[in-house]
Amino acid sequence: MTFKPIEELTFTDDFMFNAVMKNKEICIGLLERLLEIKIADIKYLEVQKSLKPYYNSKGVRLDVYVQGSDKIFDIEVQTYKPENLAKRMRYYQGIIDVDSLQRGTYYTELKQSFIIFICTFDPFGLNLPMYSFKNKCLQSDKLILEDETLKVVFNTQSFNKENNLERKAILNYLYNNEAITDFTKKISTLVEDLKQSEKFKGEYMMINIRDYEIADRAKKEGIQQGIEQGISEGAEQTKIQTAKNLFAMNLSCEQIAQATELPLEKVLEIENQLRMQN
Repeated sequence: MTFKPIEELTFTDDFMFNAVMKNKEICIGLLERLLEIKIADIKYLEVQKSLKPYYNSKGVRLDVYVQGSDKIFDIEVQTYKPENLAKRMRYYQGIIDVDSLQRGTYYTELKQSFIIFICTFDPFGLNLPMYSFKNKCLQSDKLILEDETLKVVFNTQSFNKENNLERKAILNYLYNNEAITDFTKKISTLVEDLKQSEKFKGEYMMINIRDYEIADRAKKEGIQQGIEQGISEGAEQTKIQTAKNLFAMNLSCEQIAQATELPLEKVLEIENQLRMQN
């Protein structure tokens, strides 16, 4: 199992996308330009948000979950064609609604929701840069079911066919990594800054080691169920091993503690153990 070198990461790589989208200004700016809407503010922003309404239901992990005063956004980046994109979007929509209701809201209080998939390929084969879906009456195209849901799929390959210049620039950047507007240049600058960040480097190494160990454990056991169990049971050992690897990169104890989320006392203990071994 090989990992993409950190210097080769682009905005469409999951780990980088999630890191950049934590920036509130960029998150709002991207949504406003892609959807041609105005967002006054964001009340809640979380990357890699896990939702599982019921104990025995299938959970999902959303790339970027954003909640405003009256809107909810789920933003996903897709670099390969999934088995059934349409049904995945349907499930994501449903599970987000259930999660909202669990917090005590009534049906009438459900917020307007947007399920957004940014694809680096054409998922529907019509060579359109943007596919938007609403529920309409089959007997009358003029009658729209006002459930305030919208599913949008962007096809970055067809960015040249986009008429909106701001949206075209973003799709072009996502596909070609070419920043030509002030906004895409701002994203590009943040991407390059993150690549130089010791904290980001440590977190990226840690997640890759964790994924490798989980995949290796699942392969040895021969069961897919071992993946989720391995995440929980192996988390502490993964952090310790990651800390040891980061010492080899000459990072400080404070940087390693921040990257691995281990207590500083534990990091100092690991440092002493390594010195004794040497």
